Amino acid sequence: MPQPATLSATRCTLGEGALWHPDRNSFLWFDILGHRLYEHDGQQERHWQFDRAVSAAGIVDAKRLLIASERDLFLFDLDVATETRLCDLEADNPVTRSNDGRADPLGGFWIGTMGYAGETGAGAIYRWYKGELRRLFAPISIPNAICFAPDGGRAYFTDTPTGVIRRVALDAEGWPTGDPEDWLDLRPEGLNPDGAVTDAEGNFWNAQWEASRVACYAPDGRFLRALDLPTPQTTCPAFGGPEFTRLMVTSAAEGRPDEDRAAGNTFVFETDAQGRAEPRVLV
Repeated sequence: MPQPATLSATRCTLGEGALWHPDRNSFLWFDILGHRLYEHDGQQERHWQFDRAVSAAGIVDAKRLLIASERDLFLFDLDVATETRLCDLEADNPVTRSNDGRADPLGGFWIGTMGYAGETGAGAIYRWYKGELRRLFAPISIPNAICFAPDGGRAYFTDTPTGVIRRVALDAEGWPTGDPEDWLDLRPEGLNPDGAVTDAEGNFWNAQWEASRVACYAPDGRFLRALDLPTPQTTCPAFGGPEFTRLMVTSAAEGRPDEDRAAGNTFVFETDAQGRAEPRVLV
């Protein structure tokens, strides 16, 4: 079983939004509650500080990201650190912030919102596509596991407290068609699904909060294997590296004792799995 290396020993209060940027040959991630975006190219780490919570991003081009914050979606230029606002995201609701999000194969961007205290039903899941932000699913308490089948035909997501991963069919423009269905029930094992990503074969890799692991499931829901981590609060995986065989995993230090020195660190596994590049967001 592969063992994780520590990509970054920076202690994130709530690490999230793992993302590989192939143009920059670097991993990116967020500390939501620290209001920071981090980048590590395997040698050096840098960060950008924001005035609000930021949680997830999609790649637009070599230097720009679409970033979701507690109140808006905006374009961020990594070279000159400038912001260009795209639209509000529950800007009139001080209770909520953004959480998990990911670009879809059609160039859209899905993003979930939730209460700062995890208030029941306070959040929702939205999709940004060609200048329009549309609410897809609500109410949601803690949106997570947003990812997509490689062919773009299905989206996955969860409301973490339910313990159930859901999936929904998508139309030719990437919008949900029909009602979501329960796909993977983790309640019998007492598992809390957090962020997720699919690999090139459509296998579903899920960080499981308080379980110290990322678990891999086949497209039919069969458990395949799990990768263990040295801290319990794992939050979000992403494939990257030159061949997309490295699996990056973020974690959270919030509520963990000081003795857990791995809490909030960011890890990377060398795997025999084959990931794929994240789609670009159309703006």
